Parts: sequence; C-alpha cells; structure tokens
Amino acid sequence: MSKYAERTTVSSDQSKAEIERTLSRYGATGFMYGWDETSAVIMFKTSERQVKFALPLPDRNDRAFTHTEVKKERRSPESTDKAYEQAVKQRWRALALVVKAKLEAVETGITGFDQEFMAHIVLPDGRTAGEVMIPEIALSYETGDMPPMLPAPGGD
Repeated sequence: MSKYAERTTVSSDQSKAEIERTLSRYGATGFMYGWDETSAVIMFKTSERQVKFALPLPDRNDRAFTHTEVKKERRSPESTDKAYEQAVKQRWRALALVVKAKLEAVETGITGFDQEFMAHIVLPDGRTAGEVMIPEIALSYETGDMPPMLPAPGGD
C-alpha cells in the first residue's frame, strides 16, 4: 500500500507554514514547533485549549534509506539523505492533512473540538490526554475494569 504524499515535492518547511496558516485561518491564537533527531512537535493554542502533535521522524540510519530497494545495495551519502528527506517531507504532508481535516470537521459541525483533538489536548500537568488515557484504556480492556477518573489539577 502506498503512503499519502510519498512522492511529494512540497518541502517540510512549506508544510509547516501551511499548518500554521491553516491554524490561523481556523482561529488558533498561538503556534510553535520544534524538533530533535527522533521527532518534531507542533503545538497550538485556541481560546480554551492547548494542543500538541508529536510527529515521529524516521531513523536516518534505517536500511530503507541506506540501501536501495531493489538490489539492497548501499546508497551514497547523498542518495541516503535524499531518501530520508523524502520520508520526512511525506510525514509533514500527512500531518498537514490531519490538522486541516480535523479543523474542517469541527468547523462544519461533524464533530466537536474536544472530540476531534482529545488525544492531543494538553492537560494542566503538561501531558496530553492521550498519554494519560491510552494506557488506561489498554488496561481496562485487559482487566475489564474501568479506568479511574482523572485527578484534579494539582492533585495526586
């Protein structure tokens, strides 16, 4: 199965700028991003919520980048960089699509903001709702027990 935008010519910087413009158009009141070698992060603020998306970046040393697909021969450093950058561009295009689709779904009334962005909403302790709830959901399915309620902000 092919990946969305796997052959894109749109740069990562253009996708980041598109995300920022999209967020602004839909009423975001703040935007930031950062990265390290393993992931990039975008965060935005609305009047009531802060939202964070972590974008996992591929491993530059993965064989998918260091070796050719057909003959499995070692690529040149330039070819390795090109293959890696293409994978990064693809991920940024996919993130731009996700953000735009979620905002449009909210805008047209298909879903609500909290329902659409729930896993990415930043809680008062700095973790996202997904970071808190996903392990609890998994545990609930394993044990059949309901997860505990979220603690009050500042509580234990």
